[in-house]
Amino acid sequence: MRTLIVVPTYNEIENIQPLVEGIFQAVPKEVEIMVVDDGSPDGTGDLVDSLAKSNPKIHIIHREKKMGLGKAYVAGFQWGLDQGFDVLVTMDADFSHDPKYLPTMLELVRTNDVVVGSRYVEGGGTLNWGLGRKVLSRCGSIYARTILGAPFRDFTGGFNAFRREVILGFGLQNMRSDGYSFQIELKYRSFLKGFKIIEFPIIFEDRKVGQSKMSQKIVVEALRRVWGFRIGALKEGHGLLGRLIGGSKAS
Repeated sequence: MRTLIVVPTYNEIENIQPLVEGIFQAVPKEVEIMVVDDGSPDGTGDLVDSLAKSNPKIHIIHREKKMGLGKAYVAGFQWGLDQGFDVLVTMDADFSHDPKYLPTMLELVRTNDVVVGSRYVEGGGTLNWGLGRKVLSRCGSIYARTILGAPFRDFTGGFNAFRREVILGFGLQNMRSDGYSFQIELKYRSFLKGFKIIEFPIIFEDRKVGQSKMSQKIVVEALRRVWGFRIGALKEGHGLLGRLIGGSKAS
């Protein structure tokens, strides 16, 4: 299955080359990489340009400025769909999503529509997180799961794989989110459409180099959007009856 890994970047010059090398070491034949760079002043985009010249499996979209995580993924996904890729993967640039999990993810997506690298199923977890961040993240997923009525243990995580039929099923043009709530909305729309979903355990390790873009303000804002997703789904006719009819499967 032709797979495109979409990696948004902003000032990730210390991480991006080792990440690209790690991805191709883990899955040398199966994947191509699309970096969506938001005009990184540290030269991340220029570095990826040089890597792409020597490897046709590396691609880049240059954006003039920071335009939001969600829009970055939409741009990468749309390119991947236009190019005929079968699977689209979301992945952070800072090694918090270890490439070693990619073989498992790509194997699972052969028999499932959506594959979630989960911190909160048995065997999953986090490394080098403070207590406050652990509580905020876990409670955020519980909160989203409760409000939206969807079975995801890790609703906010960003290491996920989607078959092209999933993205085409709900339509990128219907996505409302721009920031970190984009990951919640992706999963929720997949669930509402009745696609087959599975979570598998990963260990999420906090970045070792570079500056984190995550903050408590960003997480809280993402969680505020959850009610909007729920209300929007009800307006679109995705109530309890719609979910029962859809027969969504999750593991």
